[in-house]
Amino acid sequence: MSTYEPIADRDGSSAPTGADTPSRSVAVSGAGSAAGLTAVAGTDAQTGPERVGVGVAVGVGSVGPADVAGGTAENAAEDETEDARSWRWSRDLLVLVGVCLLALLIVNAYVARPFAVPSGSMENTLRPGDRLVVNKLAYAFGGHVRRGDVVVFDGVGSFLPESAQPAGPASGLRDLGRDLGLAPAGDTVYVKRVIGVGGDRVTSPGPGGPLTVNGVPLDESSYLQAGEAPSSVAFDVVVPAGGLWMMGDHRSTSRDSRDHIGEAGGGFVPERKVIGRADWVVFPVGHWASLDRPASFSVLGGTGGHGDQG
Repeated sequence: MSTYEPIADRDGSSAPTGADTPSRSVAVSGAGSAAGLTAVAGTDAQTGPERVGVGVAVGVGSVGPADVAGGTAENAAEDETEDARSWRWSRDLLVLVGVCLLALLIVNAYVARPFAVPSGSMENTLRPGDRLVVNKLAYAFGGHVRRGDVVVFDGVGSFLPESAQPAGPASGLRDLGRDLGLAPAGDTVYVKRVIGVGGDRVTSPGPGGPLTVNGVPLDESSYLQAGEAPSSVAFDVVVPAGGLWMMGDHRSTSRDSRDHIGEAGGGFVPERKVIGRADWVVFPVGHWASLDRPASFSVLGGTGGHGDQG
């Protein structure tokens, strides 16, 4: 007795014959290919979908070790690429910051530098808290400080015997901060108006009279604080070569060259100690100004010294 059960016995149709007759193993395992799926679907219409589902699960859904290894390698490569991009971005940012700091340092050292006005000794031209931009190229290439200029200078050796700032490791960082305009200038830096230059004779009769420079009276009404006298003390000085006679515009509150007569240096500021010419007030906005040389100083041209030179 035969135990073979033809596929056709299930639906009553005649069993297929010849070489194309599929076996049960072909109907199940052959679903891994498109030809196998077609053969199953076409031959067994009733149960085909069930058999196709089995074929897809076996032939398509399986994942081998090679696939897992490939995905891991791909993810590692992506992580490495992301790390490289992050490092390049950080490096570029550091380079940019370094270039900006270097450019700022060069500009502050050789071109222009910001300063803050600490007191009212130059009122009403400058007020406490004003921010100045000092032109460091104004006297470069052989130029001289001129009468009437508002200048920022180091007062060590003229207004001060020595720096009041303590020496130590922090001094280097403090100096760098000043050069970058990020720290206050310190208590050795002053801002005043130049009244006399090397070779000038500057005199004052005291209260009630004007200053004279080389015998010519000086009209200071355009910049002196309202109600101020040119000087409450009398003096008669000759500015040495390479020196400057400095006075504040708010004369009654300004400690300037007058206060250092008789001291070492005589109150004269060496021209080499000038940091630069104060050309602009840039802050606060309501006090923006260009600090031009007063026209009244033009009458002193040709009277001596170098104050009439560019």
